[in-house]
Amino acid sequence: MSTEVALPAGYLLNEYKIEALLGAGGFGSTYLATDTNLNLRVAIKEYLPTDWVQRGADQSVRSKSLELEETFNWGRARFLEESRTIASFRHPNIVRVMRFFQANQTAYMVMEFVAGEALPHWLKNHRPLDERAVLGIALPLLDGLEVVHRGGYLHRDIKPANIFVRADGSPVLIDFGSARAVAGKSELTTIVSPGFAPLEQYDSRGGQGPWSDLYAVGGVLYWLITGQQPVEAPARAFSDPMVPALKAAPAGYGQALLKAVDWALAPSKDARPQSVGEFREALQGRPATPVSALATRLPGKGAAPTQPEAPAAQPVDEAAVTRLISELASHIGPIADKLVQSQLRKGASLAQIAEKLAAEIQDVRQRAAFIQKFATSRPLPSNRPQPSAPGSNVPASQRFSPEQLAKAETDLAQYLGAVARVVVKRAAARAADIQELYALLGQEIENADDKRAFVRKGMSISGRPHQS
Repeated sequence: MSTEVALPAGYLLNEYKIEALLGAGGFGSTYLATDTNLNLRVAIKEYLPTDWVQRGADQSVRSKSLELEETFNWGRARFLEESRTIASFRHPNIVRVMRFFQANQTAYMVMEFVAGEALPHWLKNHRPLDERAVLGIALPLLDGLEVVHRGGYLHRDIKPANIFVRADGSPVLIDFGSARAVAGKSELTTIVSPGFAPLEQYDSRGGQGPWSDLYAVGGVLYWLITGQQPVEAPARAFSDPMVPALKAAPAGYGQALLKAVDWALAPSKDARPQSVGEFREALQGRPATPVSALATRLPGKGAAPTQPEAPAAQPVDEAAVTRLISELASHIGPIADKLVQSQLRKGASLAQIAEKLAAEIQDVRQRAAFIQKFATSRPLPSNRPQPSAPGSNVPASQRFSPEQLAKAETDLAQYLGAVARVVVKRAAARAADIQELYALLGQEIENADDKRAFVRKGMSISGRPHQS
C-alpha cells in the first residue's frame, strides 16, 4: 500500500495521534501512534482491504462499488469480532491488544507498541546462536502460541519479521492481523510468507490448524540455526530439495532439537506435530505428550512439566477436562484453560472445579446449567441453592462508586492496559467490597511483587459501601 492511501502523520484518530506507517498488506495497515491521554506509544491496525475500498478526502473508507459493500461490511464485522477475541489473550510473549473501535467507517485495533528489535535485526548482533539461545526464543513463543491455539485461533503469519525481541531478550509474537478462528472444516483465506507458510496455506481449503503455525515456527528455528530460509512449501511437495536441519546445522546442536525442527517442517500436515505441547516436548528431548495430557499439568516457560501439587482426588477423565475447558471458555474466554489447569494441580475433581469456576459466569441460568453438566462425580442435591457470586444480589453500582471503579481501572491498567476496563467490570459484579475487588483484580497480574503491591493498595482504600 502506498503512503497516499495510509492515514497521514499527525492525523488524530480519536485520542491517538498517527506518527508513521509501520507496515501494510492487502487487508490492512499498521501505524505507530501516540495515545495523547496516556502519552503512550501504541501500534494501530486499520482494516483496509485495498481491493475493495478507497479512502475519501475526509479519511473515511468506502466501498469501491455497491457490489463490494456487503463484502466489506462482513469483513469489518469479522475484524471487530476477532479483535475482541484476541484482546482476551494475555501472555507476556504475545503482543497485547488494548482496544478496538470503529471510525472513518472502518475498524481499528490498538495494540501495545513493542519496544525492541525485529528478530532479523536483533540477530545481526547476536550470531551465532547456541542451542540454549535458540530454545530461549522458541519456548516462550510456543507458550504464547499455545494460549492462542487453546482459544480456537491460528496466527497464520509467524515469521522472523513478526517476532520482536525486547531489551531484556524476551521474544514477543506480534501482528495478529492475519489471525483467524479455526472451526471444523471452515475455509480460511490464503496467507503466504514464502519459506514459512506451509503448503495448506496456499489453498483456502487446505486444512489449516495448529500444525500450520508449528510449520512456521519450525521454519523460524531452521533459519535461526542454519542461517538459511527454508525452501518454499510448494517446491517441497513432490521432490524435497531442502537440506534437513540434521544435516544443515553447524556443530553444537543436539539431535533432539534438530529432529524436532525437521518434524515441524514436514511437507505433509499429518506428518507434523499436531499441538504445541507435542512440539515443545520434542524440542527438549522428551517423549511427545499428547495434547489431552496437558490437562494434568500447567506448562512453564520452557521448564520441565511440573508435577501436581497434590494427587488428584479421583482419576481425571481427560476428554471431560477438554469439554470442561471448552464450555467454560465459551463464557469467559481463553483464560478458562489457565483456571482449570490451576484447579487440577490442586487435586480438585471436575465437579469441584465446575462449582468453583462457575462463579466466573455472570448469567445465573447458564451458571447453574454449567455446574449440573459437569457434576458427574458428585451430583448436586436438587434442593441446593444456586451458587452465586459474592455480593451478586446487590448491583455493583450500589457497592462501588463510579470513582472507585475508575480508580481500580486506572490502577490495573498499569499492568494490563486498556483491557483493564473489562476485567474491572467483571470483577465488580462478584466482589462484595473494595478490598475483595482488588484481591480479585490482583489475580490477573502475573508478577508476584506487582500483585502484592496492587492488593495492598486495595487494602488501604476505605471499604465504606457506596450509597446510591
